[in-house]
Amino acid sequence: MPFSRFQLLRATTRSPWTRDFRHLLPVPKHFAIKQSFYDPGIKAVRVKDRIKFWNVVPGDRVRVRGDGSGTIHEVLSINRFTNRVYLKGTIREPTKGKMPVNKSVHYSKCQLLIKEMEKKAENGTIEKVHVFARRIGVRDPHWNPEFRRFDWKRVVLASIPAHVERNAGKEMVLPWPEPEAPPKPKPNTLLDTPSETVLKVTYQPPTFRSSGKAKSGVADENAYIKTLFNPSPRGFDESRPVELHLAKELSNPHSRAKKQARWQAARRRKSELLKKFVSRELLNQGDRTAREARAEAVFKWRQQMEEERRAEKKRRWFTAERLAKLARKAKRKQRKAEKQKERLTQLVLKDAPNQVIPGSSKQRRA
Repeated sequence: MPFSRFQLLRATTRSPWTRDFRHLLPVPKHFAIKQSFYDPGIKAVRVKDRIKFWNVVPGDRVRVRGDGSGTIHEVLSINRFTNRVYLKGTIREPTKGKMPVNKSVHYSKCQLLIKEMEKKAENGTIEKVHVFARRIGVRDPHWNPEFRRFDWKRVVLASIPAHVERNAGKEMVLPWPEPEAPPKPKPNTLLDTPSETVLKVTYQPPTFRSSGKAKSGVADENAYIKTLFNPSPRGFDESRPVELHLAKELSNPHSRAKKQARWQAARRRKSELLKKFVSRELLNQGDRTAREARAEAVFKWRQQMEEERRAEKKRRWFTAERLAKLARKAKRKQRKAEKQKERLTQLVLKDAPNQVIPGSSKQRRA
């Protein structure tokens, strides 16, 4: 799937993971054409110069090759189309008409920090020595379906100083940096509910008595029959929670249990209907064999199932909106027919020669 110009402008990412290799696709030449003076410029290196497996990702600590100070920087973001690595804390001086951005260096100038070691000097003092990777290799690249990304192992092939540990011929594997968790915003006392109020238990279930149904508030059969013959508004205790009175209305009709119950009921109905058809054909078997009668019963059952399916499809098609639309259409047709009839009734022809009124005396004499 090709990428758009907007995606190319937002190619700089802070994610250390490789989701796809779309950065290896060629960039259309018309993307570099600016539509106006204020449009940002799009830069991309040649496809053969782009890096497929990035071993320097956001969160790593690197040293810039050729930097005399030897300062260790943290990688802020990367751009796979330009092979640029943006360093955290290094702000480039803003120029006229441009905003200040972090300083970026080429991927080849970054030396990955492996670890810090303590080394005893000749004068007896202990000094810290930083070990950097001079060459990094890729091992076992594969697609991770669980996290939907490409994973591989980055191993150290050479280091500065030459202190690559090898245990029984095994290569030193560098762990991937852990992404920083986004900062949580502070709760707003005016808009957010305090955690104490959320955790406070305010629901108090009512106490039911076991002495009788009438005292517990549960309607029995006799009370229901009385309400049919003598309908009157039934009172309820206002102190009780309203959820007990609206249990049916508040329950979800599309829950998994209810959908499964409806599906099982439909399956049972189809099975019972098939048995009914088969038993009816076997009773009126006639000259047919039992196998032929059963086959004809199955054929009739399938026909009825198909008719019910079409009827249900037609019933679902006639929604309230469509019925209203059909009613408006029929009313419009009727109004149009009435107007046409009225125009024909009030039609008056101008006097002109060769006009004869049907059934007139002149026509009979002729």
